[in-house]
Amino acid sequence: MKVKALIIATMVALVGNGCKTKDFLNINTNPNQLPTASPNYLFTNALNVTATNMLATNELGTYWSGQWSQGNGYIISTQQFAYQFTNGDFNYWDGYYDNLQDYQFVINNADANGQMFLKGPAKVMKAMLFQQLVDLYGNVPYTDALKGAAVLAPKFDDQKAIYESLITLLDEAIVDLKTNPFTGSFGTSDIVFAGNVTKWAQFANSLKMRILIRQSKVSGRDTYIKTEINKIVTQGSGFITGEDVGVGGASFYQPAAGQLNPIYDRWGYSETGAKRALNNYPRPTQFLINSLKASGDTLRMKRIAYATGGENANNPGVSTKAEIAANYSGTPFGASSGYLPANTSSVGPSLLVKGDFNRKFIIMTAAEVQFLLAEAKQRYSDVTLPNTAQVYFENGITQSFRVLGANTAGATAYKGSGIQNYDWVASTDKLTAIAIQKWIALTNFSGLEAWAEYRRTNLPVIPQSIQVPEATKRPLRLFYPNSEAGSNVANVAAQGTIDPFSTKLFWDVD
Repeated sequence: MKVKALIIATMVALVGNGCKTKDFLNINTNPNQLPTASPNYLFTNALNVTATNMLATNELGTYWSGQWSQGNGYIISTQQFAYQFTNGDFNYWDGYYDNLQDYQFVINNADANGQMFLKGPAKVMKAMLFQQLVDLYGNVPYTDALKGAAVLAPKFDDQKAIYESLITLLDEAIVDLKTNPFTGSFGTSDIVFAGNVTKWAQFANSLKMRILIRQSKVSGRDTYIKTEINKIVTQGSGFITGEDVGVGGASFYQPAAGQLNPIYDRWGYSETGAKRALNNYPRPTQFLINSLKASGDTLRMKRIAYATGGENANNPGVSTKAEIAANYSGTPFGASSGYLPANTSSVGPSLLVKGDFNRKFIIMTAAEVQFLLAEAKQRYSDVTLPNTAQVYFENGITQSFRVLGANTAGATAYKGSGIQNYDWVASTDKLTAIAIQKWIALTNFSGLEAWAEYRRTNLPVIPQSIQVPEATKRPLRLFYPNSEAGSNVANVAAQGTIDPFSTKLFWDVD
């Protein structure tokens, strides 16, 4: 449990309950004993921290899936673009486990505080974060984890077993959600769905689909996957449709330092509207922009990216130059010179608009869910999902247009267009079409998922980084961080020698 988070949450609780100054200043307390935080305050803080943590993992994934590169106004990052990294780089481990401790605290203390309705959402978030840890590192502590001082050196669990356990955890979460609706004003502590347990159950089922389809190429998993999908259908809560799962929003993010949407704060603008130093850092790749142009997919391109020259400071959300295809230019992946902000496209209005500091931080899109369902139905025609793979595929494209802010009529126009990997009937390899459309749909929103899907499918066929002479050298996972290697020596050593370019995760079979 993070001491800082506990103290902040407790202070908020005290202020919210109108504490008296003389009580607040009372020094007759034990300074060595941590205060007890109310689960609802801690849950809100945990959700906010999740968004901040995912900002970093999504950024790395967006690069390594070939969606973004680096602007040439900066010294090239050799860790990201030359793949020269060690166990001292990309330490997402500590932040994720700190965040998981908070969710576990909520799970452990919800009943005692009369806040049973928080257990289900906390379990859903716990499952999502553990899946992301597996997708980054492989085997990780799970059954021994989150036990504080009781287990200081937790053993590592097999990654495949963790995946199965997460399905069970999500089943438990749905039971909790159906049994314990939010009461009173406590829905305000839920900055994802405002206390709507039906949507939390749909999110849980959507995460199940992500976990199941990730294993679809693993030998011997078909029966298990089909059984679990059919159980979801029978359970009846459904999936996230027509809207996205996001943290925060207009009622949470504020125009003040430290209170902005994390994406806006990092790559956009300050609370006063000043452009951030990193505004020109992420650049859509040449491969992404050229692929969209080649397919006539300019409506989404104009939402994914700004035209060269960037956003018009006097007309937020609109490019400085005319928004015609000729004015959009991507940066080759890993290029270190020749592609300056003035002559390349920047990250577009689907993600960054000056003054728009209070959007939700998206953690799962409805488009991704539809493509998961499309792949499930295409691979396993006998599962009891009600629609055809074609319907799910076409819905996925429509939802991608919607979340980007593009006119969804543009998605409808692809039906019968004959364009490979856009028109379902004309596409010669349906699974390839699904993978490529999912890659497009994940752009700007879910970089970690895009990288995981690239490792699983090897699609699309993205160019190698200019910084890397070996055409086949690609990161497949991360090293265990030196913080864990130093504090949990024996259990890290038990995982054997890790080579991030050859030690594959269990679902990466090609």
